[in-house]
Amino acid sequence: MCNLYNITTSQEAIRQWTRTLRDLIGNLEPSVDIYPNQPAPVVRNAADGSREVATLRWGMPTPPERMRGNADSGTTNIRNPQYAHWLPYLGVDNRCVVPVTSFAEPSPTPGDKDPETGVQKNFWFALSEARPLFFFAGLWTPWHGVRKVKEGPGDHELYGFLTTRPNALIAPIHEKAMPVILTTTEETEVWLTAPWSEARKLQRPAPDDALVIVEKPATQIKFPAEPPAQGSLF
Repeated sequence: MCNLYNITTSQEAIRQWTRTLRDLIGNLEPSVDIYPNQPAPVVRNAADGSREVATLRWGMPTPPERMRGNADSGTTNIRNPQYAHWLPYLGVDNRCVVPVTSFAEPSPTPGDKDPETGVQKNFWFALSEARPLFFFAGLWTPWHGVRKVKEGPGDHELYGFLTTRPNALIAPIHEKAMPVILTTTEETEVWLTAPWSEARKLQRPAPDDALVIVEKPATQIKFPAEPPAQGSLF
C-alpha cells in the first residue's frame, strides 16, 4: 500500500485547481515527503459551505476489531468503503482530496536495498517526468483519542485515501492495490460534491498509461556528510 508520497507544488496551484477560498495551512514547503501519522494538506468542504485547504493528520481511525495496543496510529489506505466502519464517512461532508505529485511503493524483491539509505528501495510514480499536480480521493474526520502513547489523548483531524486494483504499471510492484487518483478538475469536483452513488465510480484503477516511474524526489536523496576540515599546520 502507499505509505509515502511527495508534494512538490505551490499552494496557489492547489487552490486554483480546487477553487479553494480559504487557506489554513500556513506556508507549504516547496517539496515535502509525507509519511503516516504526519500532518499534510487536504482540500475539503468546510461546515459553512466554503472550500478550504487545511492541515490534517494522515491515518483514519482504525476499526476497533483491528486495534492493537493503546494507541491508534491510523489507517492510511481504505480499500473497501462499504465496510461498516467506513460507511459514516462516505458523505460529502467527510470527503476530501489530497494533493500529491508523486507516490512510492516499496520494491517487492526481498533485500532490494536503496544504496543511499540502506532501507528497502521504493519505486516512485507520477503523471509524467515533470511531476504535475494530481489528487488522491480521500476521506477525513475529527477524532479524539491517542495517536502516540507519549502524546496522550487529544483532539485530531484525520484523513486517509481510497485504494483500488492496481493498473498494469503498478501490479508488478504492488499486486494488491494502488491509490485512487484524480487527474482532472472534473474528477475532483465530483469527488467533493456528488452523491456517493456517483462518486464511488471514481474508485477504479488509473489507465495503464496514466503514470510513469520516475526517480525519487530530491527530498529522498541523502547526501553523505562532509569530511571534517583539516587543522592548519601553521
